[in-house]
Amino acid sequence: MKLEVEINDDSTVITLPDGQGRLVVANPDKAIDTTVNLYLKDGKLAGIDDSSAAKVADGLVRIEPAWDQEADYLAKSFSEYAVEKGVFKKDPLPAIKIPGSQRATIEKFRDMILTVLNGLGFRSLTIPKKKFKGKPRHKFTKQVSQIPFHVDHDGAKATVYWQKRNEMLIKAGAVMKPQPDLNKDGSVGFSAKFALKLRSEHTDSFQNFVTTKDIVLKSVNEVGLFLYFAGTNSWLVLKDDDGKSIDEWTVVKE
Repeated sequence: MKLEVEINDDSTVITLPDGQGRLVVANPDKAIDTTVNLYLKDGKLAGIDDSSAAKVADGLVRIEPAWDQEADYLAKSFSEYAVEKGVFKKDPLPAIKIPGSQRATIEKFRDMILTVLNGLGFRSLTIPKKKFKGKPRHKFTKQVSQIPFHVDHDGAKATVYWQKRNEMLIKAGAVMKPQPDLNKDGSVGFSAKFALKLRSEHTDSFQNFVTTKDIVLKSVNEVGLFLYFAGTNSWLVLKDDDGKSIDEWTVVKE
């Protein structure tokens, strides 16, 4: 495919063969309503004809199809393709419908544009970001069971041992956060309710929000709920004498 390319200070213009239109690679503020605007962020597709994406984008590919191509249908075809590839979870242009009589023509033109973009170095445009594989796993070891981990968060202070696979020991003398933060409407959140229930099961083990005896709980998360009503990743809160978190000690590298 032969292309005509014009490189300017603030844009690169690619003229498509056979009078099919052109592409303009530029800054996000160069978008035009009557064209198809692909907004980019770090080389990835961040939005299609989306003014909110324009605010965070650092690049733009503006597609200016020839008069016989409907820009809205082309934008819709790109949005469908992005969903198919996993770049977007849902179609960003649900209101636009491509007529069956025009779909084959539109998709053929879209695929040509993608070929051109690949040739220009935009290969990662429609490759989704690395997906989060879920919560990390943590492994209990005998070595970890000997390490005192310290809590100093949101008014709570404690020394904690992961003494057995399903046992977290909070040493006596731990300082608890007295009251949970409330929701905007003044209600108690779900986590706070669970934390208060957990505390009610150990009412004989603390006085004036200071523990009077050792307390055994089942997990790092329960420790966070009991001491400071959670609200953060407790695997990062519990740290050894050198500031190394219990997460760093025990996380399983996938």
